[in-house]
Amino acid sequence: MLRETGKLFALGLDVARGFFQRPFQLREFIQQAWFIANVSILPTILVSVPFGAVIALHLGTLTRQLGAESFTGAVSVLAVVQQAAPVVTALIVAGAGGSAICADIGSRTIRDEIDAMEVLGVSAVQRLIVPRVLAAMLVAVLLNGVVSVVGVLGGYFFNIILGGGTPGAYLASFTLLAQLPDLWISTIKALIFGFIAGVVASYRGLNPTGGPKGVGDAVNQSVVITFLLLFFVNFILTAVYLQVVPPPGS
Repeated sequence: MLRETGKLFALGLDVARGFFQRPFQLREFIQQAWFIANVSILPTILVSVPFGAVIALHLGTLTRQLGAESFTGAVSVLAVVQQAAPVVTALIVAGAGGSAICADIGSRTIRDEIDAMEVLGVSAVQRLIVPRVLAAMLVAVLLNGVVSVVGVLGGYFFNIILGGGTPGAYLASFTLLAQLPDLWISTIKALIFGFIAGVVASYRGLNPTGGPKGVGDAVNQSVVITFLLLFFVNFILTAVYLQVVPPPGS
């Protein structure tokens, strides 16, 4: 386990270093970004609507019980923007885009294409993995904005239209608890989560075992490992953010 973890971190460092090396595979990057966006955007929107609705309904009920209806909008926005948006985005990117990346790299590996590239002096990391990881990061950041907007609109609909809340109080409460750094940490989380999803998928694709069946196993493993890492890293980033950026009024 320690050896595999070290190899995964080594690949992550190689990919990070490859961001600044030339030549940059612009065409591959655009193709991969377009593909990941195509397979991810619809599931992301479909998941973000009920996700935002559940958050809005629970928080709306809780704030009414506490007599703090005026904070419903701010709390909903914080929950969606800080936590729900980057996590939902990362799960979809890892499940849809990451699995496709792992399957593609894995099929190339078992056909000895990766070894052939290395023999010819072509870096597989620079040629194949770097543009895919960058594409996953870009799409994750863009989808994070989509989930934030859809989640906030869904919360507004379920709190105001169905819950009978006051639109003015809901909108005015945004500035009570929410602040601009909340949006920045959400974007940073999405960027890091996209990097993790791309690196883990690429690593498992480079190391399949057992032929074609091993590629399928590698895809499953990459999704599970990515999910575990995402929740762990999300906890670390949230804890650090809450210590560095104090809430308004504190």
